[in-house]
Amino acid sequence: MDKIAWSGRIVSVQPRIRLLRSFDQRHHGYHGFVLCVEGTCGELTGEFLVAVGKGAHEKHRFCVGMELSGLSLPAEDTRLEVAGLYKTSRIRVNTTNETIIPPAPPYLGVPPDLLTYRERGHRRLNAKTFSTKCTACIWGCMMPVEITIDQWNPSKKKYRFETFCYGPKSCSFYKAGPIRKVPGRSGMVWEEEDWVDEDATSHRAPDD
Repeated sequence: MDKIAWSGRIVSVQPRIRLLRSFDQRHHGYHGFVLCVEGTCGELTGEFLVAVGKGAHEKHRFCVGMELSGLSLPAEDTRLEVAGLYKTSRIRVNTTNETIIPPAPPYLGVPPDLLTYRERGHRRLNAKTFSTKCTACIWGCMMPVEITIDQWNPSKKKYRFETFCYGPKSCSFYKAGPIRKVPGRSGMVWEEEDWVDEDATSHRAPDD
């Protein structure tokens, strides 16, 4: 399949993280970053999502306002990707953003490396809050979730998307939303209660 040429201005940069669930167990895969670009993709114009690798981010330090171009393939399995485009190459940055970023939500600027996200830990984020307040924030993240229903029959899976926040616990935009439920074998359900988020972020101060 031929790659699609695209170009435009970055509207947001967020981590590209995949979540694997199996009842009360979870595992994260850290794959890079997702750029929301406003511009031209093939013959279409508007906003589109492009997945890039961590090496590309280390080289270019993507941030809101940058103008760039590249080549990408359409995502093969949309259950496992937030972005519609991935396997990106030939990235060319045309202009950078030198605007002073205010220290208030949504937090913009250059996102940290993926190790920093892993070390910070996340809290669940209400999906509506994400879509209305957090899509431009470097600490927001929409994750494709692959759920193994039965460990003894790993081919039985479900897929969905979940939203999370890696940002300061004092953020005025933050809303947790309802407790998430994970289906298991024989109709069992695991409820991921508040203590899971509290434990994952217990090492951070409110403004960290």
